[in-house]
Amino acid sequence: MEFQQKKVLVFGTGKSGIAAAELLQKKGALLLIYDGNDKLSVDEVKSRSAAFRDAEIVLGALTEEKIRGLDLAVLSPGVSPEKPEVQLLRKQQIPITGEIELAYVCGVGRLAAITGTNGKTTTTALTGELLAAHFGDVRVVGNIGIPYTEEACSMTEETVTVAEISSYQLETTDRFHPEVSAILNITPDHLDRHHTMENYIAAKERITARQDKNDTVVLNYEDPVLRAFGETLPCNVVWFSSEKKLNDGLFFENGVIYTASAGKAEPLIEVAKLQILGKHNYENAMAAAAIAGAMGVPREKIITALTSFKAVEHRIEFVAEIDGVRYYNDSKGTNPDAAIKAVEAMERRTVLIGGGYDKNATYEEWIHTFPGKVKKLILLGQTADKIAAACEACGFLDYEKVETFADAVHRAAGCASSGEAVLLSPACASWGMFVNFEERGKQFKELVMELQKSHG
Repeated sequence: MEFQQKKVLVFGTGKSGIAAAELLQKKGALLLIYDGNDKLSVDEVKSRSAAFRDAEIVLGALTEEKIRGLDLAVLSPGVSPEKPEVQLLRKQQIPITGEIELAYVCGVGRLAAITGTNGKTTTTALTGELLAAHFGDVRVVGNIGIPYTEEACSMTEETVTVAEISSYQLETTDRFHPEVSAILNITPDHLDRHHTMENYIAAKERITARQDKNDTVVLNYEDPVLRAFGETLPCNVVWFSSEKKLNDGLFFENGVIYTASAGKAEPLIEVAKLQILGKHNYENAMAAAAIAGAMGVPREKIITALTSFKAVEHRIEFVAEIDGVRYYNDSKGTNPDAAIKAVEAMERRTVLIGGGYDKNATYEEWIHTFPGKVKKLILLGQTADKIAAACEACGFLDYEKVETFADAVHRAAGCASSGEAVLLSPACASWGMFVNFEERGKQFKELVMELQKSHG
């Protein structure tokens, strides 16, 4: 795609917007930067990036006059296509794309892309390590924290990219075409944005939209939506399963991950040799191994890299042990299904910290995993009352509500005894109390380290 002297609107001035603007500037585009926050100042926005300094900045209202003559609009992932400003762009028939699509058309080399409700970050990071064991230039980008657009300009034909892609990012893809894609699972999430499960599923499935018989998709056999979807695809499907012995694909049985072909199974790795906890992480390991295998990484290199991989920050991350109590940071558990997996992974009786921003989720299924696992639930945030009501309905009465995050950590520490665990796995987004789940996780770790210091 040619951007030289094209007038391009970048919608959003955060990390994704900055990376998109910097890429477009390098490509010679004329930039119009827009942010709906009218409390920002033009000088403040310009200070965020050199790409913003020579651009026209529009804050607050976006008018027809301002968008006249635009050749393209690039949306940051956090910008809903339903926003009035986006509808205005559509009305004026201005082409709209997203940051991921922009990066894809500007980048070169080979691409693997991963989506799913849960496990994306761990699987993407692990896949990156498996690929790096064999290829010289590997980029790990996308929703994992490094904007795809930030890396696109420096890619060569030898570059191998693995991208974590969210449903928000997939909404604005068109030509995006990974050589290998993966959908790890689909459970209810982000319904405040997508409104229906059908819309959410359709967004996730867009990752395969351009794939053909020369490409591969890795799918979770235990997800009924994906099992049905896999039957409709023209590309090569590689299944993985944590419950069923497969004739073809990867499966987990009796503590071992196997690879199977035409009914013949061969052990890949004993899960006791992995440094990540829980059945969901065995699924992540199978998905990553399948992706790496499809990209051409030799089996022995896959095995070696699997054994050396450590948990991703904020995903059942061990923080410290204080007076016999182990503290785990699962701030990335931003929906009930992710939080269920964290509870199930705990090998000790656990004091659980939950609650946060309401994404229109339900919590009963999460609470049903508590018996025998969760000693007490500490609740805070916007969803505290909603989760408390769900606890009452489910007959789980060992909960209490607190006002602040520091209160939650200190109360959890007071409830936990030696040989038990404290787990932050909120089942909710962090918005309203924190900028993002990373900030929430970092604050949790800081509070735990303060506890450790006070205990000598």
